[in-house]
Amino acid sequence: MLDYIIVGLGLSGIALSNHLEARKRSFVVFEDDSQTSTKVAGGIFNPVILKRFTLAWEGDKQISYSVPFYEKLEKKLGKDLLKPLNIYRKFHSVEEQNNWFEAADNFRLSPFLNTQLIRQVNPFIPGDFSFGKVEKTGTLDTNLLVSAYKKHLQKHQLLKNKRFNYDKLKLNENSVSYDGTEARNIIFCEGFGMVNNPYFNYLPLQGNKGEYLVIKSAALQLKQAVKSSIFILPLGNNLYKVGATYNHQDKTQQPTLQAKEKLQQDLDQLITCEYEIVDQVAGIRPATSDRRPLVGNHPEYHHLFVCNGFGSRGVLIAPLISEKLLNFIEDEIPLPPEVDITRFQKKFYKSSF
Repeated sequence: MLDYIIVGLGLSGIALSNHLEARKRSFVVFEDDSQTSTKVAGGIFNPVILKRFTLAWEGDKQISYSVPFYEKLEKKLGKDLLKPLNIYRKFHSVEEQNNWFEAADNFRLSPFLNTQLIRQVNPFIPGDFSFGKVEKTGTLDTNLLVSAYKKHLQKHQLLKNKRFNYDKLKLNENSVSYDGTEARNIIFCEGFGMVNNPYFNYLPLQGNKGEYLVIKSAALQLKQAVKSSIFILPLGNNLYKVGATYNHQDKTQQPTLQAKEKLQQDLDQLITCEYEIVDQVAGIRPATSDRRPLVGNHPEYHHLFVCNGFGSRGVLIAPLISEKLLNFIEDEIPLPPEVDITRFQKKFYKSSF
């Protein structure tokens, strides 16, 4: 009998699997490449909400935990996954400048917000009110992480590349069994796919569609990330990621002309040089009604667990929250109440009638 079955191999599934390997637990992962939120993720690790200059929920604690976590993964996989990269926030008024300085007085934000105004970041990105620099930030190559970790699991015969069929899951008194595999516990890390999970679809997961463009510009020569109404992120070889959109209504995976036009419009207001669009990517972020993760065990089936709902901040959230889930399962250490799915227990019992 295995210790765990993991369903899904996005940021959550990878973090859990890596923790399980470190704990020397036996497990297998079911993954059918249906998750798209990790693919559309900007890959930026940044604990600051740059719209209002506030700290993201537990952002400072998460970045302190996540960066060493990914550094160890780099060594394990033999891949360069992390890239230090400052973010420059374009100011649009003196009021925004003042709000920045005020935020920098907060002891939890001060390590990240540089109080020196930057007059110019790039000759093709005008900034009448200067820029503020966010430090100790960077990017994680999420696509490389997924492909490299998948190969790692395949090498050790820990990956089954097939769609999970809930009808085949059998719940025993002290274990679960699925398609010939028996395990003490099963953890679902399905992203937006959780809406199709009959055990956890009572939870208020709200898909948030995101789209971004990949552009090519030989003239731009931007070496930093810049945030205005959109992000522009250098990828190398004169390529840049531009995004992303937020759409709460459209739950399809296909890129849209509407998003393309909106991103183009915002980009034309940000940069003044020529560029060409070479790609457009779409995915569904697994967001929640209260903007907190969905973590914990099923109200009735105590061998079923979920680790989901990271929204657009999975890069930062996944490593620490997945560790807390395993501490809960194995050591009975209570989950933080703000992430524990028991906060939605009434929804489960209402849905059962």
